[in-house]
Amino acid sequence: MLHRTERTLENIPVGPLGFIPIDGCLELGKKVDDYLVSWRRENAKDLQDDVVFTDYIKDSYIVSAKVPRFGSGEAKGIINESVRGKDIYIMVDVCNYSLSYKLSGHVNHMSPDDHFQNLKRVIAAIGGKARRINVIMPFLYESRQHKRSSRESLDCALALQELVRMGVDNIITFDAHDPRVQNAIPLNGFETVRPTYQFIKGLLSKYDDLQIDSDHMMAISPDEGATGRAIYLANVLGLDMGMFYKRRDYTRIVDGRNPIVAHEFLGSSVEGKDVIIIDDMISSGDSMLDVAKQLKERKAKRIFAASTFGLFTSGLDKFDQAYEDGILTGVLTTNLIYQTPELLQRPWYINCDLSKYLALMIDTLNHDGSISSILDPSQRIQEVVKKYKAGEKIEQ
Repeated sequence: MLHRTERTLENIPVGPLGFIPIDGCLELGKKVDDYLVSWRRENAKDLQDDVVFTDYIKDSYIVSAKVPRFGSGEAKGIINESVRGKDIYIMVDVCNYSLSYKLSGHVNHMSPDDHFQNLKRVIAAIGGKARRINVIMPFLYESRQHKRSSRESLDCALALQELVRMGVDNIITFDAHDPRVQNAIPLNGFETVRPTYQFIKGLLSKYDDLQIDSDHMMAISPDEGATGRAIYLANVLGLDMGMFYKRRDYTRIVDGRNPIVAHEFLGSSVEGKDVIIIDDMISSGDSMLDVAKQLKERKAKRIFAASTFGLFTSGLDKFDQAYEDGILTGVLTTNLIYQTPELLQRPWYINCDLSKYLALMIDTLNHDGSISSILDPSQRIQEVVKKYKAGEKIEQ
């Protein structure tokens, strides 16, 4: 990991730091806040008396904010302390379905729409008083609806434009389904971050017998959309790459999309090799598991699935079965979205923590510093692989 001390933070902060993790990502928000507090206490003791660095060292940077609901299901955003002149970072997890609210006596689980509305309510409660507003939305709201193929709404582009109109300066997301959606807001900050380094570190910390070279390992893209991710992984690790493409039945529509008839493979032989399948999300998991089965039929050795967002919308049973059958050896996803307690206990699951990475970005942006070195992890990947090959123990 790139450490705070390795960066030049000579710029004056944009404003006093304010951090608002909205209900649904409070646990991750607390971890991020802990890093920020400890770093600034260690490295900035000589700055605390400077008027430019007012409120630079604090016990917590979390700004108290709530979104209470009326019995009708309507809600309002409330900020419980002054945010005037602050550099505000609002973090939201639109995928946290575990939260619920009452609607005329009925219990409703919160959908991505509800979380997005809560984000807008908090921005509205700030009321233009903050120096700058930055939104950290790890799973980009409506990012799967990123292009129009018939008479369809372009929800992701509309959402981004709405946030910008409300005064948001920067939007930070992770592994956007299609980064080109940023064309909807060309004059505003938009960063999409790939956690490739955290995947590699998670894999190397769990398994001590991996041979990282093109003779023993391959990177696999499960479809055309994930090709860029697999190419990057293959290049930084010096591996060969293969890909599947989805053959669909365009005469039928099931659950809003054309059903997949088969996955066809393009690439060199996977026989006897460890394989990393990399994608942006595991939704139901059907595609990922079908790809893993086909790779096993082609005599792949161990199969690891790495995905930024583990939604597991159809439950974990099919992954348990794949693990028992020896089809999948491990699944890596991040803590950027809600994870069920059951998932965290699974023997095949490897959790990749992104809290330190998030804190690093917030700290750098607050100083108006460049985050290009943080966004490109190739050097850090080379260093951790070198340590692994030298026999050093890799910590998560």
